[in-house]
Amino acid sequence: MTITLAIETSCDETAVAVVKKYEVLSSIVTSQIAIHRPYGGVVPEVASRQHLESINVAIVQALEAAQLNWPEIDGVAATCAPGLVGALLVGLTAAKTLAIVHQKPFVGVHHLEGHIYAAYLANPQLKPPFLCLLVSGGHTSLIHVKDCGIYETLGQTRDDAAGEAFDKVARLLGLGYPGGPEIDRIAADGDPHAFKLPEGKIKQPGGGFHPYDSSFSGLKTAVMRLVGELKQSSDRLPIADLAASFQETVARSLVKRTIACALDYGLETIAVGGGVAANSRLRHLLQEEATHHNLRVLLPPMKFCTDNAATIGCAASEHLSRGHLSSLNLGVRSRMTLTDVMQLYADNSELPLANS
Repeated sequence: MTITLAIETSCDETAVAVVKKYEVLSSIVTSQIAIHRPYGGVVPEVASRQHLESINVAIVQALEAAQLNWPEIDGVAATCAPGLVGALLVGLTAAKTLAIVHQKPFVGVHHLEGHIYAAYLANPQLKPPFLCLLVSGGHTSLIHVKDCGIYETLGQTRDDAAGEAFDKVARLLGLGYPGGPEIDRIAADGDPHAFKLPEGKIKQPGGGFHPYDSSFSGLKTAVMRLVGELKQSSDRLPIADLAASFQETVARSLVKRTIACALDYGLETIAVGGGVAANSRLRHLLQEEATHHNLRVLLPPMKFCTDNAATIGCAASEHLSRGHLSSLNLGVRSRMTLTDVMQLYADNSELPLANS
């Protein structure tokens, strides 16, 4: 069975894992949250420098934790797109170097494909087709998973991603970074029905609303205006109620679209991936609604919701087992759709080092 050492450095976590198919033998994650918190978000140059400082130690720790040596590793993988170019380059360069030195096949992995493969950690027997709700700081999509490397995006956000909206609203409420966990924590003491907020429907050219696309920019603006009005009438903001109402609106919006999409496409299994998959209200509401429609929901373990190399390793192991290898000329890309994933395993000699 294929054993892969995988590296993930697409944003602000330096992660290395050793994975045997869908079994995680080790997973090392060095977070930069404390470093970026004073800025209220990730500073790309700072993130890249931190990856440089952490990557070698993380590789050694991952091999030691897995109790394996290089002769037992079948392949090396790294996230190559999408993400911060400088950060991606650190992980990709390290992976290519290891592949060359130890004469191992190399696999480049799409970051979002890693989030999809988190579902396999929850249920190794999972087989396509299924629907994946992918919700993170930079992405919110409904993806029809047809097979390894074969994906169709059925719905997506037209502006802010769900995780991005959580961060922005958390700043409006004076909460810490990252915003998702802070709002989830504060919302536990609030009334989710205290304030009615807009769901964010997307109009279609021919009339009506797109059933699967999302929008969170208007919701963020509505919270900003509401906070301004409340500050004029009171010295103390009902932070918990605001957080709970916002969280409820996001969760219901995502769940409504996900359930409708699954039913319309006849997909009986819904997998969830990405950092927002850790949100307690989203997890509860999706499971509750899915049960009413006889649908199955697969939620990843909490530690595999946010960026990590274990999910990247799962995807890479699947590609390796199918003979999908990447060229050592493969470069990083700040943007890349899931529908282009199989390009990573073609002749990449013409791909630029970085393409935004």
